[in-house]
Amino acid sequence: MPPLVSSLVRFYQSSIGKKIIVAVSGLLLIGFLVVHMLGNLLVYAGPDALNAYAKKLHDLGPLLWVARIGLLALAGIHIVATIQLTRANHAARSRKYAVDTARKATRSSRIMILSGLTILAFVVYHILHYTACVGNSYGNTASKRYWLADGSKNVYNMVVDGFSWFPASAFYIIAMALLFSHLSHGFASVFQTLGLTTPKSRALIETAGKGLALILFLGNISMPLAILAGLVK
Repeated sequence: MPPLVSSLVRFYQSSIGKKIIVAVSGLLLIGFLVVHMLGNLLVYAGPDALNAYAKKLHDLGPLLWVARIGLLALAGIHIVATIQLTRANHAARSRKYAVDTARKATRSSRIMILSGLTILAFVVYHILHYTACVGNSYGNTASKRYWLADGSKNVYNMVVDGFSWFPASAFYIIAMALLFSHLSHGFASVFQTLGLTTPKSRALIETAGKGLALILFLGNISMPLAILAGLVK
């Protein structure tokens, strides 16, 4: 095994290595979530704005798929490392403390894992539904509703029609609620793991994390709610 690969394996196998990986991957995913939400909010600006934004992304060509695969890999690493850390922490606590104490200490971690897995399932569904066009006619190039005259997708109509189906909107809102819980618990941990937290700044960082989680939650759920209410159509 090459020295670099060997060093990376040893780094990942260590507890601190996993914590740093979880923190860095979490920070990158948060950045993506903010950018993704801002792009999606263009639905309120009308079809031209959202479709123009979507076309710019599509024009990236293979780079867009590299980004998608990279994001899925990043989310997978984040979840796997979190599960492994939780198991290791639970085993250590079980040897040192009473069972009830260990259960209370790991409850938050279990919630994080459950919410993370649900969010990952949503991301996969999101890609299958809007990108791979599984189970719908979005990929039918003969459809004037979903394809523009220049040969690009009418993403605006895809979003409106997708969220007009109540089960899809309900699943989306549940996923966003779990994301809110996930970020509320995990945002401060990222900064603590990276050594960017002091006793004085911890409360401020926790408040900022909850504020960011709330902004993402309200911004994201506003879209399906507005579409279901007929405000965006």
